[in-house]
Amino acid sequence: MTSDNGLRSAVVRAFEERHGGAPAWVARAPGRVNLIGEHTDYNDGFVLPMAIDRAVWIALRPRDDFKVRIHSLDFDETREFDLMHLASSGMEWMDYVQAVAWALQKRDRNLRGWEGVTAGDVPIGAGLSSSAAFELASARAFAALSGLQWDAREMALLAQRAENEWIGVYCGIMDQMISAAGESGHALLIDCRSLETRSVPVPPGTSVVILDTATRRGLVDSAYNDRRRHCEEAAAALDVAALRDVSRERFEMAAASLPPLIRKRARHVVTEIERTLEAADALERGDARRVGELMNQSHASLRDDFEVSRRELDVIVELAQAQGACYGARMTGAGFGGCAVALVQAEGAEAFAASVAADYQRATGLEPRVYVCSASEGASLERVPEAEHAAV
Repeated sequence: MTSDNGLRSAVVRAFEERHGGAPAWVARAPGRVNLIGEHTDYNDGFVLPMAIDRAVWIALRPRDDFKVRIHSLDFDETREFDLMHLASSGMEWMDYVQAVAWALQKRDRNLRGWEGVTAGDVPIGAGLSSSAAFELASARAFAALSGLQWDAREMALLAQRAENEWIGVYCGIMDQMISAAGESGHALLIDCRSLETRSVPVPPGTSVVILDTATRRGLVDSAYNDRRRHCEEAAAALDVAALRDVSRERFEMAAASLPPLIRKRARHVVTEIERTLEAADALERGDARRVGELMNQSHASLRDDFEVSRRELDVIVELAQAQGACYGARMTGAGFGGCAVALVQAEGAEAFAASVAADYQRATGLEPRVYVCSASEGASLERVPEAEHAAV
């Protein structure tokens, strides 16, 4: 795994090489993995993600005009746009920066142009919120150079609006909120209605392992938006603002009145919210075994009721669950490809990762990537010291 410090140094060095001087700031925002609480965020429910030690970095300095010009080390290309004339370029990586600028300007924020170099080690399309990380790193950059006070909650909402209305992906608030407000060593229980948060310690003696199936999906072109519509139909049929307002008991009483497909979708959301709240309590007690049981139940629900899994995800989850060091495992992210997440005994984490990777490759012919992760802090910003300027 590329270290944060390694990527930070890389963008600072590349900036100096391209611009003949050091950057003024370095902005960073992490990806995330959701331990439990999938497809509950846009239902006003609860989620339990943690920010991971993989992030997007931007080294930058101000310009004297309204242009934003960025070179991506990951794509080996440079893109530019004018803050006075924003226009979508069709889902290219720079669109996420433009989307954030658009959302900030909608809130009457006066933005300043800048030039930068960016790189990240959050896998793209794997369900680890590379887009949210890029959005929040961009928001940090704009805030630094335009004199905006940083408020994690407000910036998360602005980034969500950018993704919903500019990019066209109707995500809930989870991805942006955890990237903005994550805490080192902790998961974050987020109430997606009130945006209240509760830090929940990751139990000592455990590790979180991300299992990338090497399959990818495009959210805009997937059935993600269909699932959201199904949930809205269920809420309307049950006469509530969102499925968060439906208890398991009420759902079971009303289930027979719902169309079969809508019933399945609603059942997942109602039971997943219940599982998420119980998992947060179990983490606080240090009860990793119970958290694992709830993760296993979550995967079955996502597979059978919400129908957002796929063969490769099911295979890697079953292989993980069969390992003695594993407390539990489930797909994570929107689904249709991407990653699974497992909670495992820390002392057996590396052996677990190697065994599951080998078994998965034999079963599918695909080479997975496996990351043993730790919980990191949310979006951050630092000035590049003068001493570093001289050393670069």
